[in-house]
Amino acid sequence: MTLARYSKSAALIALVATAGCSSSRLDHMFKPPSMSPVGEMRNPMPAPAPERYNVPPKNGGVTEPTHTTASLWHSGPTSLFGDRRARKSGDIVTVVIEIDEEAEMKNRTDRSRSSSDGLSVPALLGVPSLAQDVLPGGAGLDPAIDASSNNASSGDGTIKREERITLRIAATVIGELPNGHLAISGSQEIRVNYELRELLVGGIIRPEDIARNNTITYDKIADARISYGGRGQISDLQKARYGSQILDMISPF
Repeated sequence: MTLARYSKSAALIALVATAGCSSSRLDHMFKPPSMSPVGEMRNPMPAPAPERYNVPPKNGGVTEPTHTTASLWHSGPTSLFGDRRARKSGDIVTVVIEIDEEAEMKNRTDRSRSSSDGLSVPALLGVPSLAQDVLPGGAGLDPAIDASSNNASSGDGTIKREERITLRIAATVIGELPNGHLAISGSQEIRVNYELRELLVGGIIRPEDIARNNTITYDKIADARISYGGRGQISDLQKARYGSQILDMISPF
């Protein structure tokens, strides 16, 4: 009987421990974090749906005729002086992320209110004398009502935020919208010892915003999604325990 109870308790503890540890933490237990296979992002950015952008087709849907020239020079990507900027699905473009932002907000509120009300009936057709006989001892009509209240509140809040990120990442063109804009998505993983840093980027760009060196800055990306984080032993130590997160969520105090 005791052995059976012990086995059930051990199984329950093992079940709770397994549920408490996510697969991402088990991935780097006793070893460095596993890197994602090339071409497969661990947490890819959602690809934009062309239906969301209600834009007319490029050139109004009219196909431009191709022209054949006898020149020895051409502007294709294989030419020595050709344009090597990304322009179709599968091409690669370098995204330059240089974020240096600072914001500060300060709010202060002071509020106070004071009120006082009083009513006395020293004489009214003999009513005070009659009230002394009817009302309990110590009660009277002089004063009949005497009330006062005071209310005061003050608040002071300050928010200061500063962000600075400088990164470069190569993204792949994963689609083309009807108006010629390009949907891009890219990922980058760097592992140092037992800590893995990952960078994800995605959004919509215009081919004309790509520089001659095939780079584009993050502020020219529409619907930009930029994620910079990681996983590993150091990241695990910075996270609150699951029990603390649950208590924090349900505790009313």
